[in-house]
Amino acid sequence: MKEKLDLRTRLTYCIGSTGRDAAYALVSMYLILYVQYTMKLTTAQFAVISACMVISMVWDAVNDPMMGIIIENTNFKWGKYKPWILTGSILNAAIIICLFTIRPTGWGFVAFYGCMYLLWGMTYTMNDISYWGLLPSLSSDAKTRESLVTLMSIFICIGQFAVAGIVPVVVAGNAVKAYRTVALIVALAFIAFQTLTAFGVREKERTGSGEKVTLKKMFKIFFRNDQLMTSGIAFFLFNIGQNLLLIFGVNFFYVEFGYAKGGDQVFMYTVMYGLGTLLSQALFSTFTKLCPKKMLLTVSTTLLTVFYLCFFSYGYVLPRNIVLLDIIGFLIFFFQGVNNLVILVLVNNTIEYDEYKFNERHDSIISAVRSFAVKLAGGVNQGLSTLVLIISGIYAISQKISSMEIDADTGIMTKEEVLSKADNYLASVESWQPLVLRLGMVLIPIATILWAYFMIRKKYILDEAKYDEIVQTLNSRKA
Repeated sequence: MKEKLDLRTRLTYCIGSTGRDAAYALVSMYLILYVQYTMKLTTAQFAVISACMVISMVWDAVNDPMMGIIIENTNFKWGKYKPWILTGSILNAAIIICLFTIRPTGWGFVAFYGCMYLLWGMTYTMNDISYWGLLPSLSSDAKTRESLVTLMSIFICIGQFAVAGIVPVVVAGNAVKAYRTVALIVALAFIAFQTLTAFGVREKERTGSGEKVTLKKMFKIFFRNDQLMTSGIAFFLFNIGQNLLLIFGVNFFYVEFGYAKGGDQVFMYTVMYGLGTLLSQALFSTFTKLCPKKMLLTVSTTLLTVFYLCFFSYGYVLPRNIVLLDIIGFLIFFFQGVNNLVILVLVNNTIEYDEYKFNERHDSIISAVRSFAVKLAGGVNQGLSTLVLIISGIYAISQKISSMEIDADTGIMTKEEVLSKADNYLASVESWQPLVLRLGMVLIPIATILWAYFMIRKKYILDEAKYDEIVQTLNSRKA
C-alpha cells in the first residue's frame, strides 16, 4: 500500500535543501577559487592546502558511515534525525563564515585553512547524513520516494544555482569583500532553511532489528549488500565525472573570455546549469514511467558522452559561438541531472534489499554511502584539479590577479584597474594551456561516467519488477 505523506512534511523536507546545498555549493565550488584569487601563496603552499583538502575529504568519507552509526544508535524525544540536522547546520554555518573571513598569511593561513576545512567537513557530515537518512525513513514506497527525490532535487538546484550564478558576477575586482559578504548570507540561509525542516517534518518512528550498530557491524552491512556496493561505487565514479566540469569552469571562462567577461559568461553557463538540471528533475518521473531506469541510464549516458565531446571541440572544430557553448552546457547538465537521479534512486533501493535479505533496516548507514561517494570523489577531484592548474601554469597567472585583489581590498587599486590588468595577464596564456584545462574537464569525466554505467549494467539486478517484489514481500512479513 502506498504511504501518504502530509503536505507539511513533504514541503518542509524538500524546501530545506535549498539553504544547505547553497552552502555546499559555495564551499565546494568557490572556496578553492577564493584561495586561488584572493590569497598570496606560493605554489608549495597552494599544493599543501590542496593536499589538506584531499586528506580531509578522505577522512570525511570515512567519517560518514561513522556518523551513520551514531545516528543509528541514538533516538531523541524530538526524533532520530532532526536534532542532528539542526545542530550540524548551525556549527557548519559558523565555520563557513570563518573560512571566508579570517585571513592569516603564508603558512599560518595554510595551517588555519587545513584545520577549519577538516571541521567544515565533519560538521557538514553531521547535517548531511541525518538529512539524507531521514528521506528513506519517511516512506518505503518507491513512487513516493522518487517524487520526494524529484521535488527535493529542484530545491537543491535552486540553492546551487543561486550561489553558482551570482558569485562569479560580483567577485571580480572586489573579491575579498564580496566573498565575505556572500559567505555570511549563505551561512544564515543554511540555518534558516534547515530550521524549517527540523520544525516542519513529522518524523516517523521506524524500528529496526533492535541491535546496536558497532563498527564491525557497519562493515558487515556494507560488504554483505552486493547491490549497495555496486551502486555506491558507480555513484562515486559518476560524481568524479560530473563535478570536474564545474570545478574547472571558472578558470576555463577566465582564460577563454577574460576576468570580467569570464565572470559574466560563468553566470550564463550557470543559468544553463540551472535550467538543464531543473528540467531533468521535473521530467524525471515522466521518464521513469516511459522506460525502465537502466534504459534511461543508457540513453542519458550516451548523449552525455556526445555533448562532452562537443564541449571539447568548441573553438577547435565547432565554431567559437557563445550561444552554441551555452546550448552544449544546457544539454550536458540536463543529462547529468538524469543520470544523478537514476543512480541515487538505485542506491536508496538497496535499503529494502538489505532488509529483505537480512531482516534488518539501517537507513542511516546505507544512506551514508551517498555522502561517502560524494566526499571521496571530491577528494579525487581536488587532487586532479590542483595538478592540472599547476601543470598548465594557470595557477601562476591567478596569483598575479590575487595580488591585485588584495590591493583592491586595501584601497591601493580600483576595481577598474584590477579588471584591466587581469585581462592583460589572462591574454598572455599560450595556446596549450587552455587545452590542458579541457582535457581535465572532458576526458576524465567521460572515462569515469562510462565506467559507472557499465558497472550498473553488469552487476545491478534491482530492476522495477524485482524491487516491487521485495517491497511486497516485506509488507507481507509485517502483516
